[in-house]
Amino acid sequence: MTKTFDVVGIGNAIVDVLVQADDDLLDNFELTKGTMALVDEHQAKTLYARVGPGLETSGGSAANTLAGVAQLGGRAGFIGRVRNDQLGGIFAHDIRSVGARFETPAATEGPSTARCLILVTPDAQRTMCTYLGASVGLDPADLDLEMVAQAKLLYLEGYLWDSDDAKAAFIAAAEVARAHGGEVALSLSDAFCVERHRDSFQELVDGHVDILFANEMEITALYKANSFEEAADQVRGRCKVAALTRSEQGSVILNGAGSHAIEPFQLGPLVDTTGAGDLYAAGFLHAYTQGQDIAACGRLGSLCAGQVVTQLGPRPQGSLKELVAQHLG
Repeated sequence: MTKTFDVVGIGNAIVDVLVQADDDLLDNFELTKGTMALVDEHQAKTLYARVGPGLETSGGSAANTLAGVAQLGGRAGFIGRVRNDQLGGIFAHDIRSVGARFETPAATEGPSTARCLILVTPDAQRTMCTYLGASVGLDPADLDLEMVAQAKLLYLEGYLWDSDDAKAAFIAAAEVARAHGGEVALSLSDAFCVERHRDSFQELVDGHVDILFANEMEITALYKANSFEEAADQVRGRCKVAALTRSEQGSVILNGAGSHAIEPFQLGPLVDTTGAGDLYAAGFLHAYTQGQDIAACGRLGSLCAGQVVTQLGPRPQGSLKELVAQHLG
């Protein structure tokens, strides 16, 4: 069956506000560096008032990945909820401008469009404070199941697992994808999110997921492992592919053919790690849906991640196609 899309993703539709911050600010607000904390609208406004000027850019983990797939030349679609407000308009414009399809109707009432305040400290670590707003209102009625059925691969964002309606949407979409010959990928998104939903995430991985993306903290949290190696042994064989990222140590990909160690690309000074995992997934999934071998998928993921950490913001500011031509031929 010929598919219209390479990758269709479901996730939070968020506008990011990136600001430079110091460790004292994190301490004052009792924030754990390198993690994501959920905040309400009042907390988001209070924190925003304490920081300096910010860079506004559309974000959201799965949306960043789908934007990356589209920039690489893949056929991408995204499903997520925004409100019919200014930030909602910015989000819709930005993801469509890179060539991804986004047609989820905007909510006309209720919470405003989600936003994430990303505090980037001098060591390039990012600490996120997220107001989920309209994004958590996503439910099965918002799904474009025809688009899901027409995808080679469905990509799910773990952050949405905090919403019962979104959980139902996940399962419904995964079943449709599988019924039409597609595969399902999941990003665990955040270690704290994993700890909140460990048992149900394990069930999701075992029952619905073909490709799992996780960083070292997330995969060890999923299996309450004492080390990365122990966690890797636990996940081995539970899904078709597990792509496990390890920051400056690169990544490890587990599949039926064994274990593949992928070296990182160091393309310049480390500026901001926001979006590194998202762009790793973008490169990996683009190569995967084009039929490349697992090691090649890992290398493209590593290249895309290596580029995005040299800039401020979660979406590449240069041409990914030119980057691929320069480094991978």
